Formats: sequence, structure tokens, C-alpha cells
Amino acid sequence: MFKSILVPIDLADTDLAKPAIATATTLSQNWSGSVRLLNVLPMTPVMLAEYVPADFDEQQRQTSEEALAIVARESGIDAAHISSVVRQGGIYHEILEEAAHMKADLIVMTSHRPAMRTYFLGSNAGHVVRYAKCSVLVVRH
Repeated sequence: MFKSILVPIDLADTDLAKPAIATATTLSQNWSGSVRLLNVLPMTPVMLAEYVPADFDEQQRQTSEEALAIVARESGIDAAHISSVVRQGGIYHEILEEAAHMKADLIVMTSHRPAMRTYFLGSNAGHVVRYAKCSVLVVRH
């Protein structure tokens, strides 16, 4: 049923992603599916561009790719069934774009328990749930 699973990960808080990775691992093994880990890097603000090295974005991307490779190895998923990608932009927009690009059957993501501010402002998980074209499983942390 779920052959292609996308798992967005915030590399600044990999502990938050562990329940989503564990869930995706179980689902992918049960359905003989594949998992793609995604990290979204924010755009470097124009006003900061002159204060960072010229290759700052490339360094960020390389660091993220290396960190995702470690997370993939530690996930317990066979290397043939897991991949990773780093995108740059708005978080929920890039999650939705990657899900469409890979034709994901399911997005598995972790979310903090809702706070009062997220009821009014929304969250990345909330946007993904509302606008995704595939099923979304939000694992509460």
C-alpha cells in the first residue's frame, strides 16, 4: 500500500524525527517500500549574504547530506530501500514539492504537541496535512 514514503527531518533536532523514522521503517518493511529522508535548508537572507562565505549554501548542503547519510545508516533500513535529499526553501512548500516529485504514497512526520500559538498561526505539519496530495501520518512527540 505504501511503496514510497517521505520522511522530513529537521537535522537540528534529530531526536524529534526518531519516532517518524521508526514508523516509516516499519511501514516500508511491511509493504516492501522505500523511504526518502528529506531535509529542508532555509534560504540565506539577502541582508546576510555579504557576511557569509560565497560557498555558504553549498557548505550547508554538503553538511546536511552527510548528516542525512548517517541518519539513513542508523535507521536500520536496507541501503537499497532508503535515499535522502536536501532541498532549499520554505519548509512545508519543499516537503510538498518533494512528495509530488517522488510520487509519495505517504508522508510520515513528527510534530510537537500543539501549543496555543500553533492553533492560530498553523505549523509546518499542519500545512502539509492540509495541502498534501497523498496520505500524511503525523507522529506526536
